[in-house]
This record gives sequence, C-alpha cells and structure tokens, in this order.
Amino acid sequence: MSALSRRTFGTLVGGGTAAAALGTLASPSEARAGERRFAAAGRRPRRKPNILLILGDDLGASDLSSYGAPHISTPNLDRLARDGVRFTQAYSGSATCSPTRFSLYTGRYPGRLAGGLLEPINAKGVGLPPGHPTLASQLRKAGYETALIGKWHAGFLPDFSPTRSGWDTFFGNFGGALDYFSKIGALGEYDLYEGDAEYRDLRYYTDVLTERAVDFVKDDHAKPWLLNLNFTTPHWPWETAKDKAVSDAITAKIKAGLNPTLALLHNDGGSVEIYAEMVESLDASIGKVLQALRRSGQEQDTIVLFSSDNGGERFSYNWPLTGNKASLNEGGIRVPNILRWPAAIDGGQYSDVPVITPDWTATLLEIAGASADPAHPLDGRSLAGHLLRGAEPPAHDLFWRTRGWRALRRGDWKYLRTPSGGDQLFNLAEDEREQRDFTAAQPTTLASLKAAWEKIDATLLPYS
Repeated sequence: MSALSRRTFGTLVGGGTAAAALGTLASPSEARAGERRFAAAGRRPRRKPNILLILGDDLGASDLSSYGAPHISTPNLDRLARDGVRFTQAYSGSATCSPTRFSLYTGRYPGRLAGGLLEPINAKGVGLPPGHPTLASQLRKAGYETALIGKWHAGFLPDFSPTRSGWDTFFGNFGGALDYFSKIGALGEYDLYEGDAEYRDLRYYTDVLTERAVDFVKDDHAKPWLLNLNFTTPHWPWETAKDKAVSDAITAKIKAGLNPTLALLHNDGGSVEIYAEMVESLDASIGKVLQALRRSGQEQDTIVLFSSDNGGERFSYNWPLTGNKASLNEGGIRVPNILRWPAAIDGGQYSDVPVITPDWTATLLEIAGASADPAHPLDGRSLAGHLLRGAEPPAHDLFWRTRGWRALRRGDWKYLRTPSGGDQLFNLAEDEREQRDFTAAQPTTLASLKAAWEKIDATLLPYS
C-alpha cells in the first residue's frame, strides 16, 4: 500500500462510525454512473424547509471523489450527491474567500460594496455594513431562526459581525486564514468567538465546528432554521488533526515576528497526501452533521446545499481545468455543488445548468417565502421554478471581476481577460481547459460578451 493509500485508509477508518451510520455508500464511479439528468419531481413541500448551507474553503472543482478525484475518498458527500442533485457547471461568486462570501450573504456582486473590493479582507475597518439586507436578515423576517458557525470573513470587530447582519447566533472566526489549533489568524490575533466574545478552545478547528453544528442540528427548534456552516478546511495552513507540532511551529514564527499571513500561508509545508487527508476529514465531519440531521427527524424537510468559496489551491486536484484560486480561469471559480431536499427533489440526478453563488441566495429566499429588499436588488437569479416546477432555468450571464481579471459566461461561451493582456474567448462545451482561443474566429460573439461585461462593470464600485 502506498503512503497516500495508507493515510487515506487510516482517515476512512477514523471516520468509519459516521460513514457506517449513514449506510452503504456508492463508489465514486457508481455514484456518477447512476445519475440521470435533472427533472423536477413536482412535489409540494408540506412546510418551509430548514436550510443547512455548508461551505468548504478553497476546495477545488474535482476534489471530491464524486467529482473525479482519484486519490481522495469522500463517501459522505458522495452519498449526499447520490441522494440529491450534483451540479457539474457550478461557480463561486469570486476567485477568493471574502468576495464570494459577500455574494452569498447579499445575493449581489461583491463589487457593489466596498468590502467586496478587497480580495480578501485582511484588515479592520471595512466589511459587510450592518443593516445591509442579507440572506439571514431576510429569512429572519420570514420567520427563520438563523445561525452562522465557522468562517465569517466579511469584516472584523468592533464594526462588523454576523450578529449585526441578520444571524441570531455566531460561533467561529472573523478572518480568513486561521491556524487549526492555536486559532491565531492573519492579523496575528486569537480569532475564535462566540458572538462577540472570545472563546478559548485549542482543539483541532474542524472538530470544534463539527461539534457545534451537531449540537445546533440536534436542538429543538420552534421555527424553521438557517445554518451557515462555513468550514475553513482545506484552507492552509496544511495541518491535519495529527499535526499539532506543525501548528506549534507556525505559531512560534508568528510570535517571533514573522508576518502572520506569510506564516499561515505555509509555503514550506503541505503535500498532496496531507491535503487529501484534510479533505477527507471535512467529509467525515459533514457526515457527522448529516447523521445528526437524520437522527433528529428533520432530514426530509431540510435543504442541504454544499459548495466552496472558490476554486482549488496549490495541492488541489483540478483536472481538467486550468488555473486555481485567485484566477478567473475555470480552476479558480469552478466548484463542487450539491443540493439535497428529499421532500421536494428526487435524488440520483445531475444538472449541467451553469449556476453561481448569488443564484443560490435568490433561490433560497424564494423557496423560503422571503422577499429581497427592492432597495438592494439581487444580482443572482432564482432556480426555484426550475428545481420545483420544471420551468426553464433562468438565462443570464455569469459575471466575475477581480483586480486585473475579467470574465463573463453566456451559455457555452466564456469571455476572459487576464492581467497579462488581451481578450480571449473560449467554448467551454468543447474546451474546458481554455486552450483554444476563438477570438479571431468569433469576433461578433467576443464583442457581445465584452460589451455585456462592461455594462455590468459600469454599475459597480471602482477599484482604488
């Protein structure tokens, strides 16, 4: 058995209790082979659903075994896909952490707010303005209990907090990178909070978040609920639950004066094996939360939506895509996306409808009977009619803008400009690797997509 296989086997054995409780799981090839193209079941749900919205952090498009990873085993997420809908053309709202979270929390392009221009937020004084409508605030108005567990990354105290933006309760970290044991963040400060108060816990962070999420799901709730469960896994630093010594070394460097972000970036650590074990620990943790949901009797009436905040990092498996986090190539913005709602949507399906983070905000609001604030119109388009009633999916351009990059997808066509220069045009149905440039062959298409990008860009805040 190879070193990688030994690590993987050990991780699966360690997570075996949760996996066993969920029953026999299809192998990755079986999970994909048994899928059929999405068709709405046409069932009428009996009640407003709970919403469990789970984010991985820097998880690449092919990092799950059900999405093609040959060396990473994710049986719990594979089963979620088998019981729900696996989206094959799903995208994050941006190519880095906090802008995508802005797009999820608000349903709008990150560039509509000053905090969304930072890629990512790594300083105090800027963030998601309290009072701006969010998924949580609008659901709360519609009668939901709301909670956020894990990574917020939309501003720091004392000015910004989930509890000031619509979430009833918060347990987690405010910043981006976080050491998994010491909880030292990119500002060099301890960064684990319950509400707005520090909470001391030096255990492995993925396990801590999992325990909190299990407790929330198990509680008796008088109202339907929204739980944003934002893991930091598998974001750097490259630490598994066995790597406390690695954490100690990183923390010591920060205390000795090394820039905290550079220390946490962990350029002198990590490996494909360690990354695989981190993804598998994420899967095992999600399995425990889903097990608790099943045992609570709420599974049928709970929407579970899983995704990632951007594409993969340096050890991610992104084949066949090019680029990774921070780029607007497919590898920087394509993400795994799984939706399950047993009361309304049949399992064993896949969808190749292109969908982007703020679309899910619009979708969940409509399903829950919550309205958007007309003073802050959504940029996402709701898929509720498509998912529940078989309507045609909303046809709209998918738009991205980061500092130095631009991209827009319409159907199979993608317009791209990189920091190195000229415009490019790709047909993703023929070339997901973005190697065949149609700029000369399709000048009219290029001009149309470029004009559409510039029209949206003109409505956003400029970069300083």
